[in-house]
Amino acid sequence: MISNRFLPFNFAGLNSSLSAWGKASAVILPVPYDLTTSYISGTRRGPLAIIEASTHLELFDEDTEKEIASIGIHTLEQIEPVTSSPEGMINKIEQAVDKVIESDKFPVILGGEHSITLGAVKAFKKKFDDFAVVQFDAHADLRDSFQMSKFNHACIARRIHEICSIFQVGVRSFSKEEYDFLKSSKINTFFARMITGKTDWINTLVNDLPQNIYITIDLDVLDPSIMPSVGTPEPGGMDWFDILLPLQALAENRNILGFDIVELSPQPPNIAPDFLAAKLCYKLLGYIFFKNCDSYQGDID
Repeated sequence: MISNRFLPFNFAGLNSSLSAWGKASAVILPVPYDLTTSYISGTRRGPLAIIEASTHLELFDEDTEKEIASIGIHTLEQIEPVTSSPEGMINKIEQAVDKVIESDKFPVILGGEHSITLGAVKAFKKKFDDFAVVQFDAHADLRDSFQMSKFNHACIARRIHEICSIFQVGVRSFSKEEYDFLKSSKINTFFARMITGKTDWINTLVNDLPQNIYITIDLDVLDPSIMPSVGTPEPGGMDWFDILLPLQALAENRNILGFDIVELSPQPPNIAPDFLAAKLCYKLLGYIFFKNCDSYQGDID
């Protein structure tokens, strides 16, 4: 067990009775890393901003009608950045997630830039032969290399695709290289223009997935009107309830192994995006651990 001595508070402001390692079902791993950020920097400050905002959450959740914190949520110390190379940081995250999995606890990674997701995926690949990643993202992130690195945040989905199946949701920005790769690879991509104002796509997504999944949420999948604090904002994104519905469906119908929330680049004094990210994390934990939410009604096998 690692202490959280470098953080001034626990996720959701929990006291020791709900945040102790031995009593926790979920573990928060803060990863303040933004070495390969290519536009607006500052995602290294995202994890602390999310955790600080989380201390102002109401612990009772209206969807699940539960106090989600009752599952026990332990907050680890921040994973110190490796500045030598993205590969070194990814390996460090993989080792940290390994320890959480071995302890039979549920890992939640708070970023930090999107490249950190690969560490978690590599850790789960050791345990599961058949699982898929569901990527909520404004960008395809399918470049083979960017800024002289194959492990840049813009390449994360390409690297994941080499490990396991990947399903993309909310994409609305990509290069010609990525467009050509999408066509040849037949990656399941639910473009933003295909899903806006609709819900039938959720059934298709869930039914095409294997039982075990990992979820990665790049906050730029959300519209800049509610999530301006990201490194690369894109117009035309999802709204709050647009993202909650598929997350509810995934939690109800598939086994979620872990998830991450990445790319928050805090812009004080606007703390609303920080709070949104914290509440999204908290609600997704509720959907996963209390599978009794009736908000999504769909025809899912």
